[in-house]
Amino acid sequence: MTTSGSDAVYVKDLEKRFGRFVAVDRISFSVKKGEIFGFLGPNGAGKSTTIRMLCGIITPTSGYGRVAGHDIFSEAEEIKHSIGYMSQRFSLYEDMTPFENIRFYLGAYNVPSVQWKGRVEWVLDMTQLQDVRDRITRELPPGWRQRLALGCALLHRPEILFLDEPTSGVDPITRRHFWEFIDHLAQEGMTVFVTTHYMDEASNCERIVMINEGKIVARGSPLEIIREIFPDGREADLNDVFIELMSGRNS
Repeated sequence: MTTSGSDAVYVKDLEKRFGRFVAVDRISFSVKKGEIFGFLGPNGAGKSTTIRMLCGIITPTSGYGRVAGHDIFSEAEEIKHSIGYMSQRFSLYEDMTPFENIRFYLGAYNVPSVQWKGRVEWVLDMTQLQDVRDRITRELPPGWRQRLALGCALLHRPEILFLDEPTSGVDPITRRHFWEFIDHLAQEGMTVFVTTHYMDEASNCERIVMINEGKIVARGSPLEIIREIFPDGREADLNDVFIELMSGRNS
């Protein structure tokens, strides 16, 4: 695997150790610019640790990687200004209103103040939160808070959007609308890197990497992976693949 100008993310032999525990074990993959890329695995597989390395939050133990053209070892701050990151835990201020959260993150992302008014209205319209812009955030339904978190992650118009379990705990209708918006972002040229436990959501990704116990166990488009794991032509989907690989029966 070689890096190219079309790669938004490129990692080679990426490893993260915590003492003697190997959380991410020399993984290699790339993400093309403008694609929806899925990173799947069970709890404790190394997904969040990998994302935190790619986002410049923690430093890898060894390996090589570039995100938005920046080195993940030496240019963590540059990476943070080039990406949007939405963690699986709601990370906004619940005692503030949506409007106040948006204003706070505009400052945190160093968006020029002359752009603030336009960005506020853009995010409130995009997330359909105009009518509740002045309500306390903790009073909003979970799906609405997730929309607000996504909007805040997009305030500085990042090159790459990292979504860590973005629809966890929201209803199916909200999940569907969320993915419609993700698809719209990708069509506009944004790279979307997403983790999810929902295999129907993973089917929306152009390419997928599956990780288990810190190691990559499958890669390719959803259809390619299904055909690789079940070459006999039996009727199967990504749920079947996930169970087969994560249970260890395919090893």
